[in-house]
Amino acid sequence: MINELFSVAGKTVFITGGSRGIGLMMAHGFVAAGARVYISSRKKDVCDAAAADLSKLGTCISLPADLGKLSEVERVATELLAREENLHVLINNAGATWGSTIDAFPEAGWDKVMDLNVKSPFFLLQKLLPGLERAAHAGDPARVINVGSVDGMHTPLFENFSYASSKAALHHLTRMLAAHLAKRHINVNCIAPGPFDTDMMRPMVNSMGLDGVTSNVPMGRMGDTLDAAGVAIFLAARASAYVTGTVLPVDGGLFGAS
Repeated sequence: MINELFSVAGKTVFITGGSRGIGLMMAHGFVAAGARVYISSRKKDVCDAAAADLSKLGTCISLPADLGKLSEVERVATELLAREENLHVLINNAGATWGSTIDAFPEAGWDKVMDLNVKSPFFLLQKLLPGLERAAHAGDPARVINVGSVDGMHTPLFENFSYASSKAALHHLTRMLAAHLAKRHINVNCIAPGPFDTDMMRPMVNSMGLDGVTSNVPMGRMGDTLDAAGVAIFLAARASAYVTGTVLPVDGGLFGAS
């Protein structure tokens, strides 16, 4: 019974931004757990290389796309549904950030972040609904897992205005989608990571030092592959079938302590 509760073996999973960072960590976990995993990222060579490496553990397929463009969202969704009748899990992880002062913050930095972090997850879900509905049933719903941020749950001191705002919007979008899709047996939840050892965090670590980044984290460390994969697998497995509309901080206690 316990093994069945947490099994994702045989499920088809699509992870955007799956070639690096938290997306790659999640992809690693799903592939190792026996899922059929598709990953997407903007750079074809990086995406192909990541999929080839993960394929040593199981099944991982590269579907490169620039999801900041609606035309690419539509293309990759069409390609995925041409390959797979059922999509059990969609993980909207691809994201961007931009830092600048209030006085100098550019429209381009605002639009790029909002398009990729908020617009893209909504329209990718819209285009993939047929595959999710075919995989869905009451006992074990299809899953959508959005990747937000603790920056969307509090007021960060960093000048990442569009990023923090976009993640707050994604958290609320998660709750709205969950309410509207529950009767279609599609669960929608959101993970809100704190500091993880990723390329996106690297400039902050270089600037503040590792101790500076983790000093406010009660657990005293950054998240790692097992932390990212574990919570994603839980939200994709039968164990979470009665969980929808949640925003779950995965941050070593950072949000609770703020």
